[in-house]
This record gives sequence, C-alpha cells and structure tokens, in this order.
Amino acid sequence: MATMRAMQVSRPGADFELVEREVPQPGPGEALVRVHACGICHSDSLTKEGGFPGATHPLVPGHEIAGVIESLGDGVRGWRIGQRVGVGWYGGNCNYCEWCRRGDLLNCENTVIPGITVDGGYADYVVVRASAMASMPDALPATEAAPLMCAGITTYNALRESGVRAGDRVAVLGIGGLGHLGVQFAARMGLHTIAIARGSEKESLARQLGAGEYVDSTARDPAHALQELGGVDLILATATNAAAMAATFGGLRPHGKLLVVGASPDPIPVPSMALIAGSKGIVGHASGTARDSEDTLEFSVLSGVRPMIEAVPLESAAEAYRKMMSGKARLRMVLMTGAT
Repeated sequence: MATMRAMQVSRPGADFELVEREVPQPGPGEALVRVHACGICHSDSLTKEGGFPGATHPLVPGHEIAGVIESLGDGVRGWRIGQRVGVGWYGGNCNYCEWCRRGDLLNCENTVIPGITVDGGYADYVVVRASAMASMPDALPATEAAPLMCAGITTYNALRESGVRAGDRVAVLGIGGLGHLGVQFAARMGLHTIAIARGSEKESLARQLGAGEYVDSTARDPAHALQELGGVDLILATATNAAAMAATFGGLRPHGKLLVVGASPDPIPVPSMALIAGSKGIVGHASGTARDSEDTLEFSVLSGVRPMIEAVPLESAAEAYRKMMSGKARLRMVLMTGAT
C-alpha cells in the first residue's frame, strides 16, 4: 500500500510525531487532496492540547489546506483530478439538521472540522468532503493561499457580513496573524481603517498594510484615541485578549459593533450601560463556507491582499507551532510538503 508522511498528535498534550501512514482513500462524496501547503493556526491547539468536544486521538492537525485533487470518490461532480483546491475550518455539512435545512450550512450540527474532528493537512495527503473544497486561483501560490483558508476568510467574511459600507470607519484590534489580514481587507474594501496594537514599533507595518491611522494602546487609552479620531462604526477584534477588546469599546460611534473573531476563554468585561448608550453591540463571527472561501481567494487576487508568511518543511511542524504559540511568528507559519 502507498504510504505518506503525517505529523500526528497521539494524545492531548503529546509532542508532534512524524509517522508513516497508508494513503487514505476517498469514500462517496469525498476527495483525496495532495497537500502542497498547510498553515498553522492558533486553533490547532485544540488538537495539540485537547479540549474540543468529541475529538479523538491520534489526530493530524491542520485546517488551512492548499493542494490539488489526487482522486475522487463516487458521486462527486463538478471537480477534476489535478484541480487546485483549498480547504478550511468548514469541513462540509450534513444537509439534514435544522440549520442545514434553513440554509445556514456553517452552523450545521453535524459538521466536521479538518484537523480538529478528523485528520487534517499536516500530511502529504488528506481526505475531505467534496462540498468543503474551494477552487484555488492559479495566481495564488499554495503557501500564500493556505492561510487565507482560515485567517483570511475569518477576517474577510466578518467584514463583508458586518453591515459596514465603503467610507465607514473601522478599527482593527491586533496586528498579528488575523489582524494583518484584517487591515488589508478593510482598506481594500474602501473602509477608513484604524489599526490598534501594543507598541509604537507596529505602526510602520500597520500603515504599510493600509491603515490610515494607528493607535498604540500602551501609550494612550484606545477608546479615547478612537473618539478623538471621530469614533468608529466597527471594531474588528482579532487579538485574543478580552480585556483589550473591552478597552476599545468606548471608541464606538452610536449603533457601532465590537465584532469578535479572536477567540479568548475570558468574558469581555463591558458594562450593560455601555451597550445601551448609543445602542451598541458585541457580536461574534465564525469563518464561512467553501463558497465564502472562494470569494476570499478571488478578492485577495483582485485586490492584492496577501498573508505575510514564514514557510518551513512539514518535518518542522513542532518548531513552527511553538513559534506561532509564542507570538514570535511573522506573521503566519506555513508547512510545505515539497509537492509541486
């Protein structure tokens, strides 16, 4: 039987281990994708450390997958062998639960998540549901497309579904793996973009990415700074710090929203009166479907949005993961399998 390399986690808390596995075969409605690149996401810690309900180990992480279709299972239509595809957090839906029947595929009660509930892309090959695949433009190298399948769609889809329009005022909290893409998408969408981060050293990068204004949250109160700039209609919170999110809330204009895409286990400490005054809100946003991923990739090509990446071989997954978790990555770590 043909074999492949995979970086697996044998149990929660265990180190990554490079193993040889049989190349899996796609079942009905599935595709075998030869992985060219796979991004490393903070959510991969759910596999590395455990904690996601229903997940079983050993498990191969990775839900920022870019590659080509190697083979197709029975009943798959509309795809061809050799086609470039990407797969993200959305791993397909069941089509029979309440939310699928309402057309809300992302909230399917029986969805699978590559690298979280089933094996993901830290490997030479991965089996995915055909309904989870996004067509990948030729203009995007696999190493740049991979982070767009999670960090990209998360920020792009959140912004376009938020209700803001060209000319509105948006602040992006955090200039990390999510935020550096959020700033680019906001600016390319015609939004007046303000970046918020810790330290003056990030101002040059933020402006390079497209921010018109920069707020150093260590030097001044970010809410007051936003109000001095005229306030904002939306705060895209990409930093995984609940206190930092709350500190910006006072910078919202009436009817403004704090839109949370950076996951923190802590509650956001905003008093109820702050919500009532100006009819403001706090909302969250998940990633998106495979079609939303295609939109993200296409808009990135059209507008010139690109992730800033550091690409390393598949065998360096443990080191790359540690670098990402320590905050030392600039700005997205990507694993390469060597496939072309």
